[in-house]
Amino acid sequence: MKTVAAFVWILSVMRVLAAETSRPNILFIYTDDQSQRTLGCYRDEGAWPWVHTPNIDRIAAEGVRFTTAYGASWCSPSRACVMTGLLPHGIHGVHLRGVTAKGEAYDPQAVRFWPAELRKSGYTTAHIGKWHIGQNAGHGTWWDHSVVWDQNVIKGDWYNNQDLSIDGAPPKTVPGYTTDVFTRFASDFIRQKHDKPWMLWLCYNAPHLPNTTHPRHKDLYTDAPVEIPADIFGPRPHKPAYMHEYTMFKTAEDGSPRYGGKPLPDVVRAYNRLVSAVDEGVGELRRALEESGQLDNTLIIYTSDQGFAWGEHGFAWKVGPYDACLRMPLLFRLPGPIAKGGVCKQPATIVDVIPTLLGFAQVPLPWEMHGHDLRPLLRDPSSGSDRPVMMEHIGFRFGDALPEDVLSKAVTPRNHVPWWQFLRQGRYKYVNTLVPDEMEELYDLESDPQELKNLALDASFRSMLEEYRDKLKVELKRTGAAPVFATPFAKQ
Repeated sequence: MKTVAAFVWILSVMRVLAAETSRPNILFIYTDDQSQRTLGCYRDEGAWPWVHTPNIDRIAAEGVRFTTAYGASWCSPSRACVMTGLLPHGIHGVHLRGVTAKGEAYDPQAVRFWPAELRKSGYTTAHIGKWHIGQNAGHGTWWDHSVVWDQNVIKGDWYNNQDLSIDGAPPKTVPGYTTDVFTRFASDFIRQKHDKPWMLWLCYNAPHLPNTTHPRHKDLYTDAPVEIPADIFGPRPHKPAYMHEYTMFKTAEDGSPRYGGKPLPDVVRAYNRLVSAVDEGVGELRRALEESGQLDNTLIIYTSDQGFAWGEHGFAWKVGPYDACLRMPLLFRLPGPIAKGGVCKQPATIVDVIPTLLGFAQVPLPWEMHGHDLRPLLRDPSSGSDRPVMMEHIGFRFGDALPEDVLSKAVTPRNHVPWWQFLRQGRYKYVNTLVPDEMEELYDLESDPQELKNLALDASFRSMLEEYRDKLKVELKRTGAAPVFATPFAKQ
């Protein structure tokens, strides 16, 4: 028996070493506006108790799940963070809509995105799904294969019979339910005969509004209970001025909240039905990997561009600095280098994903990135780390598109939300609204996960408030933020 046990141990060690020295395929699954609450594997973090997502949950069961992960404030900035490994203030040469600060269309040869480095290193690269980072989707520059729905340029329907550009060709209508169509293209790509490692960035546009459910899911969750958040309507005197009466909901005659004329519970159920199609797609992708013999040599990453609030603090939206708006799923699977069934409580952000991905691909960072390589935590999720994480909202703009009068622009908000920065470390989160003389926020996310009690107003937390304000300044300096970002601190 000892001989058998030793042999098994040797095989397991050899498997780990082989996985760490070979370059894996990379399946990077990226959804749109997906709250952690939509996945069964996040029940401990407050997922709706009735959601059923067995295929996505299986990634978590066979890999590592981050309990707290933040995306950028909305769709396009988060995608730009993905393509650069930088926070929005550090992204240069491109505006949200794919133009330079001077209003010209950006030059993809000058705007550096890391998939080009993967191509140079010997990877086949592919992008399938939503593209939302400018007028050029980069076929032939960043991607060897591409199936692109460009929300700004191609337009068309969100969920049925979309117009898609395939390998840089003019858009054509592809019949079918979009989530299923993207899955089919991705499955076909995976099943191809590959003579070198590949990386696929699969960008589902679900569960972004509108809640266009496939008919096969129309009877799901029909009676599922949906709790109404405590602060869906104001007043909120403990938050900055823009939040005092903020809400995106109307009140019905019976006092219940409505969104788009529908009761909030109905909208939440429909939103989760969109995730069911994604979960089925993930199951199909797994079958494609298994049947092509690639499953255990493929790094699977599952995440979203950000989360989505349904009533918390009045939001039916992302954009806000609160966890309900921004917390997204973050899952990794690769047998050997990544622990099985691990849960990591160190907060992470979307910019951490890219140094991690490039590390697995054995590609040196092509430039200094703001994110951190998560591989040590993936090997041992309990090893712990107490580093701070930062996120920000700066509207339509990126680094060199920031105007000199940034603070006056900051009060021209997106959906009435001015620009902000937050820093999370340990159990506490500090929020600085980029409006001079505005209230600061400090929350204890262990005792107050809903962020209802602003400790910045409590004199006994004065020293902690100053400590976290200084931590944010350090992170702004580390990531090369323009000095103007520190201007609001002058009010202290």
